[in-house]
Amino acid sequence: MSVAMVTGASRGLGRALAGELAARGWDLVLSARGAGALKEAAAELEQAAGVRVRAVAGDVSSAEHRAALVAAARELGGLDLLVNNAGVLGAEPLVPLAVHPLDGLREAFEVNVVGPLGLLQEGLPLLRASEAGAVLNISSDAAVVAYATWGAYGATKAAGDLMSGVLAVEEPGLRVWWADPGSMRTRMMAAAEPGEDLAGLPAPEEVAPVLLRLVAERLPSGRYTADGLAAGRTDGER
Repeated sequence: MSVAMVTGASRGLGRALAGELAARGWDLVLSARGAGALKEAAAELEQAAGVRVRAVAGDVSSAEHRAALVAAARELGGLDLLVNNAGVLGAEPLVPLAVHPLDGLREAFEVNVVGPLGLLQEGLPLLRASEAGAVLNISSDAAVVAYATWGAYGATKAAGDLMSGVLAVEEPGLRVWWADPGSMRTRMMAAAEPGEDLAGLPAPEEVAPVLLRLVAERLPSGRYTADGLAAGRTDGER
């Protein structure tokens, strides 16, 4: 069976992506900070889909945690897909750059940029050994649009986008996708802008199968959006 690793998998988009992958027969290594919620999600997926799931609680900014995740993948037989989904805002609710806490910015870069790169480095030998090795980095439109109060978070996503593009050049044997899921009805979005009405936004469970077109069809490396994929675009957005 194919093996996928999904970070930030206890809720939101990460949980939805893990559920979609499990339904398609993928074995999973799941990561999240909250051990209880992660264990519950893993048990539900194992029971519902009959796949092997390894839940490894921890923070992707920790080198020890990243090593433990890759060790769990190795025990399952390898690593075919790395989904870097875990992320933090840097400030909750979001605030203008003029008053953004620098400690929050540092944490956001550690979790949103350094952690994914470290996990990629740790798992790269397994990804290279896979016949269909792939990396899916979750991006945001805040990486490419200057939204007020989203500057710090957007900066981390812009950095992730650039690193994804460079990785695609440096590792032509892999598929590397950086994908913007769009605004969703999630706890993170509610924390970012508490006064906003999220009722009209899609749930992560609606977005996950759209993003996984990248995996199912093994589309070319590049930047994609959920809206573009839903509309049938298959050439990425550069």
